[in-house]
Amino acid sequence: MDMIDKFMHAVLSITFFVFFLHYRLFTSLVATARSLFEENVSGKVVLITGASSGIGEHVAYEYARRGACLAVVARREHRLRQVAAVCEIIGSPEAVYIVGDVAKMEDCQQFVEATVSYFGHLDHLVTNAGVTPVCMFQDYDDITKASPAMEINFWGSVYSTYYAYGHLKKSKGKIIVIASSTGWLFAPRLSFYNASKAAVISFYETLRYEFGGEIGITIVTPGLIKTEMTDGKFLSKEARLQLDPEMRDVEISVMPLESACECGKAIVEGSCRGYNYLTVPHWYEWTKLWKVFCPGIMDRWIGFLLMPCNSHNEVPTKKLTHFVNGLTQFLSS
Repeated sequence: MDMIDKFMHAVLSITFFVFFLHYRLFTSLVATARSLFEENVSGKVVLITGASSGIGEHVAYEYARRGACLAVVARREHRLRQVAAVCEIIGSPEAVYIVGDVAKMEDCQQFVEATVSYFGHLDHLVTNAGVTPVCMFQDYDDITKASPAMEINFWGSVYSTYYAYGHLKKSKGKIIVIASSTGWLFAPRLSFYNASKAAVISFYETLRYEFGGEIGITIVTPGLIKTEMTDGKFLSKEARLQLDPEMRDVEISVMPLESACECGKAIVEGSCRGYNYLTVPHWYEWTKLWKVFCPGIMDRWIGFLLMPCNSHNEVPTKKLTHFVNGLTQFLSS
């Protein structure tokens, strides 16, 4: 039996790599072909959650430049009003803002129905709203304080999809799901965030089978993007949103950040080309292969960089941040 196991392992490994090379070539050709038949979203209706800042805001701007009608949703009315105004200035025929909390099912029903009532139909749904709890599991005094990760990141997306489904089916529309590369890159202190994004990926991969060709689904797995989150806006263990520069230095460190503007452009372009999956920046796709084929190396490397010895100040990523900042100041002086 041991010989059979080794033989099957060798055969499957070799056939996978041969297949993988041909598959990558095929997907490159398909991507080139899709770029020639990009969907025209001019005049189409797009509903975007979490549109008051970051990725959601810039996705809205990119749709606006392409002439789409927009309904932008978030909890911060003053920010939404500004985003909607900018969208109309840069090309949207009409942009409305709707204050809503995706963690509340009744709010999701209300903003979907309000969008369809106002515009008459719905073509694209972008589920982007999210929050990032940052805390070691054992440091929670009350574990329920981490529940917003699932309520907003996962259930907020599910609720929005539930109420939008019938309208999207009628228009043969699309759902653009903003998940995260943390769906496979599991960083310490982000356990609930990682879990919520992995759940989002699994849920929409399942819906792709259930919906068949009735509704297109693009699952987006961004890496580190320049947003409020990467500036250090996290959900504390007391369930308060706050800026935490020290924890930002630990979790983000000196990793390169893609701009939210470029990310927004890539997301809208990918959805209009009908991509099933999109990772931004593209080089994060290689981390998935490392995770699959060299999981031990990835686990040790992430653990070494992000796990503390006695305090957060001793985490290698934070030390690296301080070293680079000091070197930058020295060279610029």
